[in-house]
Amino acid sequence: MALLGAHVDSTDPLTAAEAIGAETIQFFMGDPQRWKKPPPHPHADALRESDLSIYIHAPYLINVASTNNKIRIPSRKIMLQHAEAAAGIGAKGLIVHGGHVTAKDDPAVGVENWRKAFERQEEAGGFPVPILIENTAGGENAMARKFDRLAMLWDAVGQYGPGFVLDTCHAWAGGEELDDIVDRVKAITGRIDLIHANNSRDAFDSGADRHANFDAGSFDSQVIADICRSAGCDVVIETPGEGHVSDLEFLRKHMH
Repeated sequence: MALLGAHVDSTDPLTAAEAIGAETIQFFMGDPQRWKKPPPHPHADALRESDLSIYIHAPYLINVASTNNKIRIPSRKIMLQHAEAAAGIGAKGLIVHGGHVTAKDDPAVGVENWRKAFERQEEAGGFPVPILIENTAGGENAMARKFDRLAMLWDAVGQYGPGFVLDTCHAWAGGEELDDIVDRVKAITGRIDLIHANNSRDAFDSGADRHANFDAGSFDSQVIADICRSAGCDVVIETPGEGHVSDLEFLRKHMH
């Protein structure tokens, strides 16, 4: 049974969840724009004891695929630190964007950099929670925007058992049709661990990562509900906060 919830503020996630009737929550353990080890969460004990399904989103800065040592090496370090922090509160996984290489780089190098990150951590005992790779909206040389590239990535890292997060806004803005998307993803990854259920402010294949509430997006939100039902996994909305209650109500009404 899919659990429905939202990305919430990290200060007091349990109160935030209760306010919107969420069964699952996602939040950051630290500043998403800084290369910094996350501090211990003040509500760690309560989060561990909660019945909620919890996911942690890694900082946006992480780019494991990068050919730049000054980005790739710190990315590996803080990915592990945030995975450890996620394990400390009983989270089900750490969500990490697929990342990208520059226009002049061979995408195969980015794929190999992801493989090395998993391989090296495997040798050190593995990650303490599953790493859940998320598809992204933009970038011509992204690792997880277009699904042909995603297939290259999974050929390289699938043996390490990563999970996959399907973001509906990212897929739409990234130029992937939504109609049969669950089947197409599962044909590549074998699994979908979480849906980021978001509409998009922008047009198909725009490359723009701007989420919209379900009543204000550029495509029919019934498609999102259909994807959530088909995937059968936990669902987190990352739409503008003032619409969270109505977006969750929409999903509860239209998924069944």
